[in-house]
Amino acid sequence: MVELMKALVLGIIQGFTEFLPISSTGHLLIFRKLFGLSEAGLFLDTMLHLGTLISVFIIFWDDILQLLKKPFSKLALLIIVGTIPTAIIGLTFEDYFEGISKTGVTVGWEFLFTGFILWLAESIKGKGYKNVDQIQYKDAFLVGTLQGAAILPAISRSGLTIAGALFRGIDKGTAARFSFLMSIPAILGAVVLQSLKLLKGEELASLHAIGTIPLIVATLASAISGFIAVKWMLAIIQRGSLKVFSIYVWILGIGILISQFLGKW
Repeated sequence: MVELMKALVLGIIQGFTEFLPISSTGHLLIFRKLFGLSEAGLFLDTMLHLGTLISVFIIFWDDILQLLKKPFSKLALLIIVGTIPTAIIGLTFEDYFEGISKTGVTVGWEFLFTGFILWLAESIKGKGYKNVDQIQYKDAFLVGTLQGAAILPAISRSGLTIAGALFRGIDKGTAARFSFLMSIPAILGAVVLQSLKLLKGEELASLHAIGTIPLIVATLASAISGFIAVKWMLAIIQRGSLKVFSIYVWILGIGILISQFLGKW
């Protein structure tokens, strides 16, 4: 029952923090440490991301169908161009970033950096004017590069991609939509790579460490909370302010740095 509750909490955390610009990986790292689940991290994280992928599919199903029907449409090509730098960065530096994720030594600074980018993007977001038809391929490439940089544990993927889109003059609603659609190949790629490792027997210990039922619960909780988070973020980006998220991750980052200084991290 204890493991089940831990899995439920981690699933809820993953779902909300994946699409809110506050870094899901950074939050999972913190709570895994609290729950003593570090040894189950890689496989668990992948299944949690699968849950959030389900939520994106549900919300953007009409867009996905159109992309499948018209694979050479402007939006489809933009997503492909944006995915290229993400894939290159992820595949090239996978082992290095996995090592950083396990230690969490840079997490505090990464939260601070995420907050700075969000604050800066919020300050200029009113200048956005481009819709999907006006987005250039170099815009998509930049957003994809920032998505690749978000492989660091406490750098928010949604935060950097939305900020990057705003920096390129893309309007707020389109920036959020493009960010969430860009997440599909990125998350799907991570799930495939991790599944290949599982088939090779590299992550079987992770599966046994948490258990099958808690894993299913975590995935479902991630999907449900992810659905809520996407809906909420789409509303926030239109009417709210990203600066509240900046303040949150700054407080979190400073708290982690103090904890590291005191030798408790």
